[in-house]
Amino acid sequence: MSISDMQKIISNPNMELIIDSVNIVSQQGDNIDAKTDAGWKETLAKISEAHPDSELTKQYGKRRSTKDVKTEQVRKKHKTIAERRIKRIQKLQ
Repeated sequence: MSISDMQKIISNPNMELIIDSVNIVSQQGDNIDAKTDAGWKETLAKISEAHPDSELTKQYGKRRSTKDVKTEQVRKKHKTIAERRIKRIQKLQ
């Protein structure tokens, strides 16, 4: 609507102008990392180092060496084996 059209409508005493919120688009997409500053990313990296099994590690953690990845896989494997043994023993009792 043009300003002249708006003024014609407002000149009617039965009409009232109500200003609503303005739609402003600052950025397209949902990439939150583009808006995050380096200090916050560094803080998230420190948190991910302290919690290596967290979801933060996947996104902000430092790249792990092949040895670290293989060690983690073996650790998870033996953990599941131990859990199965415990369940088996509990069923026998």
